[in-house]
Amino acid sequence: MKVQILFEDKNVLVLDKPTGMAVHPDGKTEMDTVADWLMLNYPKIKNVGEPMLIEKEGGKKEKILRPGIVHRLDKETSGVLLVAKNQKTFLFLKEQFQNHKMKKVYRAFVYGYVSDPKASLATGGRGVINVPIGRSQKDIRAYTAGRGAREPLKEAVTEYIILNKFTDTQNGIEKKNVEHQYSYIEAYPKTGRTHQIRVHMRFINHPIVSDPLYRGSKDLALGMKRLALHAFSITFALPSGELKTVESPLPTDFKKVIKEYLS
Repeated sequence: MKVQILFEDKNVLVLDKPTGMAVHPDGKTEMDTVADWLMLNYPKIKNVGEPMLIEKEGGKKEKILRPGIVHRLDKETSGVLLVAKNQKTFLFLKEQFQNHKMKKVYRAFVYGYVSDPKASLATGGRGVINVPIGRSQKDIRAYTAGRGAREPLKEAVTEYIILNKFTDTQNGIEKKNVEHQYSYIEAYPKTGRTHQIRVHMRFINHPIVSDPLYRGSKDLALGMKRLALHAFSITFALPSGELKTVESPLPTDFKKVIKEYLS
């Protein structure tokens, strides 16, 4: 798969990760990953960052290199991915993540009409989902917000706004049916939990369109054959102190939905 470079200087690399590409190997399947691409194209950063240990079949542990990768995106999520080109920058960027100094913006299509957030000076009119997240008791791959989650629970906060509400039909009667109703949202995770936006949108009964883990009995929709989640932009401080915002153009499948249903 082709990886686009959105921004690069001597310390930082911001990539446009395509959907379907994992950030790093999982030890279970052979696939091209962002880590593989980085080691091929930027071999000098091979040992930058922090490797991770994964458990393979049979309980054997394997060390996986994550060359300069500061954070991660789910395999089906497209968009901006931040990479450090040296260890000093990696630690500098990691500190921003840990102290919630980075601003990340995601775009997503979700099932149903999301209720308009209540106007509030405290939230700037954004909706706020402030519910801790833990592992699901039913599915080892999944996470759950609030009750039913396995301890330990971790604080998780997601803010959002509604960009548009629309239907996938022109039929006046069908438009009133929730099965034909969707919302286009922008989400702002204030914490960085695994699957956070996906779990929180499910928690408010508006799972992300075509989410393989959290959509429940809902069908794939809007022609989206993958999780309809895109990491739209990231704002962070460069080592020089300059504040930098990098955006990822909406992918083709997102543009197609917007053209077909929102134009």
